[in-house]
Amino acid sequence: MLLQNLSFMNTFLKRIILILFLAAIGILAYSYFNDGLQKRKSPKKNVAFKVDDLKLNVFYNRPSKRGRKVFGALVPYNEVWRTGANEATTFETNQPLKIGNGYIQAGKYTLWTVPNDTAWTVIFNSKQYPWGVNHETLEPLREPEFDVINYVAPVENLDTTVEQFTIAFDNSTDKLFMTMAWDDVRIKVPLR
Repeated sequence: MLLQNLSFMNTFLKRIILILFLAAIGILAYSYFNDGLQKRKSPKKNVAFKVDDLKLNVFYNRPSKRGRKVFGALVPYNEVWRTGANEATTFETNQPLKIGNGYIQAGKYTLWTVPNDTAWTVIFNSKQYPWGVNHETLEPLREPEFDVINYVAPVENLDTTVEQFTIAFDNSTDKLFMTMAWDDVRIKVPLR
């Protein structure tokens, strides 16, 4: 009788451990696929654009204004910005593109900017970086020797406030632009 009770307890404990193990695996999987159990302050965003045979994709993280002064403060003027938060922002094209007076080949690029109050320099860099800044110095990880194009885009002042940093594609005038907007400013990068 004692042996039967021990065997029953042993089986019962094994089942409890198995259930706890499966629950832990489920929580870890949920956390991995949903950016953790806490909501990110700067959520990930993938923007895809397709017209005819052209396919474009931008991956970035969307910081929020949250009542802060953005440009010239949170994002300093005349310094390289990772163009978003967290991971390095990436731009991918399946075809060569003309941007300003320069060209980029089909491929994947990291996207960096140097904001100013009148214009931003938009930089397409051929190197892939796992993160946007060095964790110790908080300096951007961009290495200028891998820059492919620097395009200067004039700043447009907006009448409304854009709470979350937003990258989009605009093809409404039969001319394709990649736009970036945050706070009360927007820039347009022509893509041909």
